[in-house]
Amino acid sequence: MTETRTQPTPIYRWTVLILVSLAMFGNYYIYDSIAPIADLLKSQLGFSDTNIGSLNSIYSFAAVFILIFSGILIDRIGVRISILIFGTICSIAALVTALSSDLYVMLFGRVLLGIGAEPLIVAITTALAKWFKGKELGFAFGINLTIARLGSFAADWSPTWGGQYYSNWQDPLYIAFVIGLTCIMGGVIYFIMEKNAERKYSLGSASETDKFEVKDIFKFDKSFWYIVILCVTFYSAVFPFRTFAIKFYMEAHGADRELAGQLNSALIFASMVATPLFGLLADKIGKRASMMMFGSILILPVYLLLVYSGISLYVPIVMLGIAFSLIPAIMWPSVAYLVDQGRLGTAYSLMTLIQQLGVFAFNYILGWSNDISGASAANPGGYELGMWILSILGFIGLLFAYLLRKEELGPNGHGLEVVIDR
Repeated sequence: MTETRTQPTPIYRWTVLILVSLAMFGNYYIYDSIAPIADLLKSQLGFSDTNIGSLNSIYSFAAVFILIFSGILIDRIGVRISILIFGTICSIAALVTALSSDLYVMLFGRVLLGIGAEPLIVAITTALAKWFKGKELGFAFGINLTIARLGSFAADWSPTWGGQYYSNWQDPLYIAFVIGLTCIMGGVIYFIMEKNAERKYSLGSASETDKFEVKDIFKFDKSFWYIVILCVTFYSAVFPFRTFAIKFYMEAHGADRELAGQLNSALIFASMVATPLFGLLADKIGKRASMMMFGSILILPVYLLLVYSGISLYVPIVMLGIAFSLIPAIMWPSVAYLVDQGRLGTAYSLMTLIQQLGVFAFNYILGWSNDISGASAANPGGYELGMWILSILGFIGLLFAYLLRKEELGPNGHGLEVVIDR
């Protein structure tokens, strides 16, 4: 007689979600552990801003290559082993980065992080489909992302809750390693809980991982490519700025490390709270291309306000926070309206690859611009060139947001501007 197995209990499933998300928390904390020590790397190790930018730039460079193969690899070895392996790589990467003051050793640690972190995100996202279905799945993804972003939030606030460790560059990185052990903990716990569930419950199948198919690139239309360009310009303007933001607030605006970290965390906090709300708003009113254009308008003056105006820092930071919440909330789901279901994997993989290439380039370019301009506490005007570079990216993003809206209002539109019942 065949045994009929029940579905996992809700408590079991949501416990799995929270515990496996610990791996994402650690992953995000490790990545964002560089910004709070940027000035210490410069003053104590003699690093240039180009060197500091390279620590995040090299992560994106490694991520580009691993993302091409990660979907195939995860499908081959399975999600629970993938989460354990890539989570372990992330923790090792944090330790390697903290061990030595040699730039190349630290860069190697960040390469390891790029190799581990991006496939870890893919594997966890893939695994969630085994445990959640339908509307529950979207909410589960939201909880997972919120817990992950708490890692970035905790890193930005680390000078506040761990200020005694910021007398040198190394101790904060050891803290990142200790916190990053949650990558391994999350992997081990998930491995055990899934193994146990397979014996007792009926589990769903993991979702298919996003795979990159070269032949599909030539089948995408103009609206998709407009969103891709908006994506790369937007993230290239935001994430490299975050790399240097704490150092910038300290040197150009006289903030102490604690306040500078809190200001940098405002973007993460805004995205945790407002991104789901903007997504709901788009579902209610449509106007997706118009909302992305509005977000692009908001970001356009932000960086120049930070260096040329005497207004409160909170004004441009709030503007950037709204844009950082609004554009991703609309942009990523919009791709599903533009691309056939069978090519979504390629579409999302391509967007992510190009996004990482942009972040790779502009982390380096922003550091280089700070160096050639002599940006420092003694010369805060040296940050102006970098802010102009970021503003030009904002203008390009606005241009392609406008072209997207124009295309969607024409006969070849895909419905981004209307309310669609799905």
